[in-house]
Amino acid sequence: MTEPPEKLILIAGREDYPLLLARAARARGVKKIITLAFKGETSRKIIPLSDEVIWIRTGKLGDLLTAAERLAPAAVIAVGQLAPRNLFMMRPDRQLSALFKGLPVKNAHTIFGALLNAVEKTGLTFLPASSFMQDYIAPAGILTVRAPDERELNDIALGLRTVKDTSHLDIGQTVIVKNGMILAVEAFEGTDCAIRRGGKLGGAGAVAVKVPKRGHDMRFDIPVIGDRTLKTLKRAGISCLALEDSGTIILNRSDIAAKADALGIAITVLEKQAGS
Repeated sequence: MTEPPEKLILIAGREDYPLLLARAARARGVKKIITLAFKGETSRKIIPLSDEVIWIRTGKLGDLLTAAERLAPAAVIAVGQLAPRNLFMMRPDRQLSALFKGLPVKNAHTIFGALLNAVEKTGLTFLPASSFMQDYIAPAGILTVRAPDERELNDIALGLRTVKDTSHLDIGQTVIVKNGMILAVEAFEGTDCAIRRGGKLGGAGAVAVKVPKRGHDMRFDIPVIGDRTLKTLKRAGISCLALEDSGTIILNRSDIAAKADALGIAITVLEKQAGS
C-alpha cells in the first residue's frame, strides 16, 4: 500500500486483532476510522480507537449493507473472527437467508466470501486483512531457540502438503500431525478446537501446521497467532508449530517466541513456495 486512505471502515470481529489493526492504521496515517461492530462479538475496546462505531446484530446482513451504503465509497478491512457457533445459533434476516440459500457448499470461504462480495457491491473496496500490519508479519526462519528436529520436520512436510492439497475443499488452515499420522484437520470448529482434538488423540509431541490454503481469500481470515494459541498448544502437548511467511500475523512476536521457548515449543516460519 502506497498512500493510506483518509477514511477506513473496519468490519470488526472478536478478540484483539481489530484493536491492533486500528492502532496500526492510525500510526500509518489513517485519519478517520469507522467501525462496523457486532453485538456480543466485537470488543468494546474498539470504541476509543474509532471515530464512529455502528453496532450490528449478528445475522442482520441488511443492516450491515445499509451501513456500508451510507459509508461508501471508502476502503474497508474485515478483521477478527466471528464465533463459528453463531453461524448456527443466529437468526438470519431475509437478506442473509437468501445468501445462504444460494450457496450449495457452506464453509468459511464460501460464506464469508459471499458476505464480502455483497458488501463490496455497496461501493466499499476491500483491502487485505493484513494491511497496515507489516510489523506483525513473521519472516521465514526459526523464531525460537529450538529448531524442529528431524521427526518434526517430516511431520511439518506432511501437514503442509495436506493443507495445500485439500485447498479445493475449503476445510481449514490447520493440520495436526504426529509420526507421519494426520490426527486432525481443521473444520468449522476453528484452530483451537482442531489443536485440542489432535492433541487428545495423539498425546504429547504432535506438530501443528497452520498456513493459508492455495488461493486463500486474503480479504478475511488471515492466520493469527497470539497468547491464546500458545496456551492451546501447550495444553494439547504440541511440540512444534509451523507457519508460513507473508501469510501469518504474530501478535507481540518477541514475547510469543520467549513464551514458546519457556514452554518447549519450537516455532518455524516456512518460506512461501511459488503457486501456494
